[in-house]
Amino acid sequence: MRYEVLLTPDAEHDLEAIRDFIAESDSSVAAERVLDRLTATVETLATLPERGSHPRELLALGFREYRQVIFRLWRVIYRVIGQRVFIYVIADGRRDMQSLLAQRLLDA
Repeated sequence: MRYEVLLTPDAEHDLEAIRDFIAESDSSVAAERVLDRLTATVETLATLPERGSHPRELLALGFREYRQVIFRLWRVIYRVIGQRVFIYVIADGRRDMQSLLAQRLLDA
């Protein structure tokens, strides 16, 4: 079975911000390479959406419906609903994830 993977507008903005940051601090070639790898990681969720672990910040609050996969420094936070995988956050795992997840997922 294949799932449809959808990025929320926030997740699309996250990818743009990651690309811009890497292009500015390194090069546009490096930025595109990282984006390609991040996108490939996201696309693996089309066939294996349940493989991700539960984000510890959300488990502590009793939320088990969200999952995450990790590529290098970045955490991809998503939720499976029916035959769709919704990507909510793509962020550097060194950030204050508790605040970011509360803002993006719990305040929505």
